Amino acid sequence: MAAPLVRTLSKVGRHISRPWGAGQAGVRSRSTRSAPDVASEQAAGLGVSFPPLQTYSEEEGMMRDAVKKYAQERIAPFVSKMDENSAMDEEVIKSLFEQGLMGIEIDPEYGGTGSTFFSSILVIEELAKVDPSVAVLCDIQNTLINTLVANLGTLAQKEHYLSRLSTDMVGSFCLSEAESGSDAFALKTRAEKQKDYYVINGSKMWISNAEHAGVFLVMANVDPAAGYRGITCFIVDRDTEGLEICKKENKLGLRASSTCPLNFDNVKVPEKNILGKVGQGYKYAIGMLNEGRIGIAAQMLGLAQGCFDHTVPYTRQRVQFGKRIFDFQGMQHQIAHVATQIEAARLLTYNAARLKEAGRPFIKEACMAKYFAAEVATLTTSKCIEWMGGVGFTKDYPIEKYYRDCKIGTIYEGTTNVQLSTMANFLF
Repeated sequence: MAAPLVRTLSKVGRHISRPWGAGQAGVRSRSTRSAPDVASEQAAGLGVSFPPLQTYSEEEGMMRDAVKKYAQERIAPFVSKMDENSAMDEEVIKSLFEQGLMGIEIDPEYGGTGSTFFSSILVIEELAKVDPSVAVLCDIQNTLINTLVANLGTLAQKEHYLSRLSTDMVGSFCLSEAESGSDAFALKTRAEKQKDYYVINGSKMWISNAEHAGVFLVMANVDPAAGYRGITCFIVDRDTEGLEICKKENKLGLRASSTCPLNFDNVKVPEKNILGKVGQGYKYAIGMLNEGRIGIAAQMLGLAQGCFDHTVPYTRQRVQFGKRIFDFQGMQHQIAHVATQIEAARLLTYNAARLKEAGRPFIKEACMAKYFAAEVATLTTSKCIEWMGGVGFTKDYPIEKYYRDCKIGTIYEGTTNVQLSTMANFLF
């Protein structure tokens, strides 16, 4: 394998196995069957059976189990403090890189894990069960930043940035502005051509990971007269003169995840730092946000499952009127209902991820997964607080944090109404 099987997680010497990576490619190929093979077997009457949607390859299973263990050991102890301080612990970020979780799909040639999109979704889900803020950091890195650079970058860009993104550098995606949220392509940030470089002026809002990012993928318009067809993606390094990372937002939830405004004051970016083609940025943004919505669905799914898993054991311990809360039929029905909703969200999310990975149309399914998982997270966290009673309303238990964290799921990477409109267009 391209990377060691064991990575150090902390200064005190904790270790966790990292058994996935490039060497598992054979596992994936053995566990994947092409449609023509299946069709021919059906025609021959061989009684082909299809695996359940929650069937994992050997690599995916190992990835899921190892990340679950890692999150409990290395993230859980920091969650409350990070939320209270509105800051991501540097040791947590460092350990994500050490475990190869910030370059899941990056080729081992550049120091990445060399795994799959579906593995990324499983990782995001497992991290969100423990801390959705950490899941956001990992999600943006893998489903937006790394994918854009890997798919669009020149050889020089890949060699320079992918090797850093997989090992020690956080990336940030810069699209939203004060007047362009859901209407993202109404952005005003301008990039003016000057000899062999561009000068960027403007500002961005709601930029996740900005506090820790070493590189920013910035959408700016090189030809405002052409409208959205002038939007171009630029690679801007953190230390570029004129780039200002402003005070981070004081948010309701995901408090450990930094969200900052950015200002661009005559920021000079060499022409070689254009990612992809001039004027094609809108296409790249649309494509990445479609994939990113599956990542958001995984965040909300993991959040809901984590909250549920913290709450149900309490209902089996708390005694009222001489019996456990869980033993009341009214409570059992509510718990069963929420469990069903979580399972439905998981199937929608996994299906969208499998479709994307198979190269099949997935935009409608991604919107459905993101929309439904966010709704389920809202339902789950609200019900869990009610089941916990008074203690669920306190910070002595993590339930109220899940409740605060889930709200963003109905807003970022496309609001609920945007998802519904997109789905309606496909249905029409």
